[in-house]
Amino acid sequence: MELAAFDFPFDPSLVASQPLLPRDRARLLVLDRRTSRLDHRQVADLPVLLEPGDLLVVNDTKVLAARVMGTKQPAGKSVEVLFVKDLGEGLWEIMVKGTFRAGQVIEFDGACRATIVKRDATGTTVKMESARPVEQFLRESGEMPLPPYIKRKPGREDHNWYQTAFAKHEGAIAAPTAGLHFTPELLARLAERSIGVAAITLHVGPGTFKPVVAERIEDHQMGGERFEVGAEAAEAIARTKQEGRRVVAVGTTVVRTLETVAQVQGRVVPAGGESRLFITPGFQFQAVDALMTNFHLPRTTLLMLVSAFAGVDRVRGMYDEAVKERYRFYSYGDAMLIL
Repeated sequence: MELAAFDFPFDPSLVASQPLLPRDRARLLVLDRRTSRLDHRQVADLPVLLEPGDLLVVNDTKVLAARVMGTKQPAGKSVEVLFVKDLGEGLWEIMVKGTFRAGQVIEFDGACRATIVKRDATGTTVKMESARPVEQFLRESGEMPLPPYIKRKPGREDHNWYQTAFAKHEGAIAAPTAGLHFTPELLARLAERSIGVAAITLHVGPGTFKPVVAERIEDHQMGGERFEVGAEAAEAIARTKQEGRRVVAVGTTVVRTLETVAQVQGRVVPAGGESRLFITPGFQFQAVDALMTNFHLPRTTLLMLVSAFAGVDRVRGMYDEAVKERYRFYSYGDAMLIL
């Protein structure tokens, strides 16, 4: 398919710079794929939109406060560094703009420095020297890596706002944003309706946001992201399928994780590894029956996944409706539910 098929007209004033509070009061645009009907609801309505026995699968990754200002040596120029992945033995994958060579040093707060080990088209690796664990350094000195379309500096409140209620396993550089809408009160009401919740982990990395530049989307290559599906989640999914109930993915990261496993195993089983799955229209879904997700940027792999699940024309209609009704867009915005 042509990349241009995933454009849509958009008003930048709709980008949400902070979440609604309480979080479950966000609007929810609901699509019934059987009838193509659209309904305007709230996330708080999930307990009546779903059926007893349905299973919500969430991503329990936790976002690192991974954005830190450093000083490029010997010039002394300030640079913004995004810590992406712990590679072990003091090595980290980072993202940084500018010209760097192997051996060059970035200094941080006097007790932490990074030496460039590798910088090429595949990425940048540094060797860390720190008086404290890097994770502790980031927690104490880092900012939350808000997306660039949020045109403000991250604040302390973002350390709470930009984590889901399920956040447990640290390792993401971006939040699985559909999960941001859940509150303890909403989870209690879902439990009262016998709607289950299971957690998997996919650490959101640059692969999710890698720009699609190929004119034919089939030529795009996804970057790898680490995932883990535990025995408890796999068993809950298998039980839901056996009972003829729905597996409802909360976010595109959950879809990619479950379908990565199902494409290999034929069903969801306990598994871990790296997902490079690129879901585009025509994909045959084996694990996911319904999808809750936020609104996504045009021409992105996220929008292509949603279009594969609901159909390109239906998704275009949902976006047209959302723009017309002034839904709030992107990470801190409203959501859609595709049944």
